[in-house]
Amino acid sequence: MGDKYLKIILLYGGKSPEHDVSILSAFSVISAVYFDYYQVQLVYIDRTGQWVKGPLLTEAPETDETLRLTWDPTGADVEAFTGKVIAPGDIKEDDAIVFPVLHGPNGEDGTIQGFLEVLDMPYVGAGVLASSSAMDKIMTKYILQAAGIPQVPYVPVLKNEWKENPKQIFDKCEGMLLYPMFVKPANMGSSVGISKAENREELQNALKEAYRYDSRVVVEQGIDAREIEIAILGNADVRTTLPGEVVKEVAFYDYNAKYIDNSIKMAIPAEVPEEVSDKAREYAKLAYTMLGGSGLTRCDFFLTNKNELFLNELNTMPGFTEFSMYPLLWENMGLKYGDLIEELIQLGLNRYKQQASFE
Repeated sequence: MGDKYLKIILLYGGKSPEHDVSILSAFSVISAVYFDYYQVQLVYIDRTGQWVKGPLLTEAPETDETLRLTWDPTGADVEAFTGKVIAPGDIKEDDAIVFPVLHGPNGEDGTIQGFLEVLDMPYVGAGVLASSSAMDKIMTKYILQAAGIPQVPYVPVLKNEWKENPKQIFDKCEGMLLYPMFVKPANMGSSVGISKAENREELQNALKEAYRYDSRVVVEQGIDAREIEIAILGNADVRTTLPGEVVKEVAFYDYNAKYIDNSIKMAIPAEVPEEVSDKAREYAKLAYTMLGGSGLTRCDFFLTNKNELFLNELNTMPGFTEFSMYPLLWENMGLKYGDLIEELIQLGLNRYKQQASFE
């Protein structure tokens, strides 16, 4: 266990479209923290990018509304407000570890991780390289390709290429892929900006939608497959779970289905042959190692009716809401939520100590 009352700086919110998901995840994390050993300092990043320091908590709040800190833009000291604006560097303090529960751009893409490295503070989760590489779907595919890990056919498409010669892009996609295709922003998560295209008109609309979020987009071959996921935990000593499955009741789950309607059902563990489970865990561990992962990651696969596995993506800061796959996968392995949070904290501290030992 950590030292008596080690401080956890819970960093959440953010400018990305996954702002609300981050708050839900942060509330679930804080509800599982062992307050016998930790105090939790709330630091909220609002939608404009303003950093707001909230109260130091010694017990879990009752609702996630507590985490939606308010602040006075005039700077007056008014008790009605629950936080005060700070400079990002003001979170720096001794005997503390940062738990960045941030999803999407400016959260799990290496930017916050690099900032915390500059501050010389320990933090939970993957480092700069693993975060940035896993967040970028195109870069992930290049790394997986180098590792020999199977993935669905894809075409990377830059916005400038599409604007200059859209017909060439359409011809390239249709020459290499079959409909349906899935169009995804390279640097986005939680199904934000992702569309399914059944024909050229839908492909054009899907590209327009994806370019609202990123100038780099990947077009993937749609396949008829189940979705199974592996949770990964560890630094040098990497552990994996049995796979879980997202049980589809519709053809494609968008952002609302995942986080607003809570209409996704999961099967944990997934009903798959043992050899498929073993192969998925092997690929997940290899991908995690190739990306230089640390702390945690969720690895997502497609599984066809012929039991072919294709690695879809890696999420270095997967959802931590009460109905999220990552903690439920570990619960199935006998690691309860609170102990999982404790392990992540210790992994972050150990990674920091190891880095400090290098000359």
